Amino acid sequence: MYSQDISDIFFDLDHTLWDFEKNSALTFEKIFAEAELEVNLSKFLEVYVPLNLEFWKLYREDKIKKPELRFQRLKITFDEIGYEIKDEVIDILSAEYITNLAAYNNLLPYTVEILNYLKPKYKLHIITNGFEEVQTRKLVNSNIFGYFNQVINSEMAGVKKPNPVIFELALQKANAKANRSIMVGDNIEADILGAKAVGFHALHFNAHNDPKHEHCVMIHNLREIKNYL
Repeated sequence: MYSQDISDIFFDLDHTLWDFEKNSALTFEKIFAEAELEVNLSKFLEVYVPLNLEFWKLYREDKIKKPELRFQRLKITFDEIGYEIKDEVIDILSAEYITNLAAYNNLLPYTVEILNYLKPKYKLHIITNGFEEVQTRKLVNSNIFGYFNQVINSEMAGVKKPNPVIFELALQKANAKANRSIMVGDNIEADILGAKAVGFHALHFNAHNDPKHEHCVMIHNLREIKNYL
């Protein structure tokens, strides 16, 4: 399916390799317990999960800043579920969430298997919009940091996917060519269309039950990568 001369594979991290939803849920469970908040976690997550994705879209589009993202996603969720909580407590929870999130190390199924399969054949890298202080700890704590030659994040690049600048920086740091590179990610806009606009090949890991599209091949688990690379 893909050109035989692919040399570099660039992965997104959250929702692609690192099990964001599972680790996030465990983090909330911990910080709510420590703060002695009687929050129905299932009810909270039902509102928070889609809301968080919406806020990350706004963040990608530079419509909100990091502090607003971190505060408002919690504030609005608590409001939606009718849980009264002071703003200063939300500030504390927001900080505790970031501090504790990377301590959890659940990976999506077949992550290690596929990295072991790819590593001898290709140079592997990460391109992530996640926060610099968190993403490296996620990689280290989940024992996959060593698989990657380069880890490029949006704070390092000064822009976020799908901005072409972050993909061009990644190519530069990896000493790679776009037409010999492939981007594997879960977000059509940020990962797939962003990478293709710069000349990458792309592989869409469908983590969010997105509808079928013609942009590139879609896979539903990481093991399927073996069919294409």
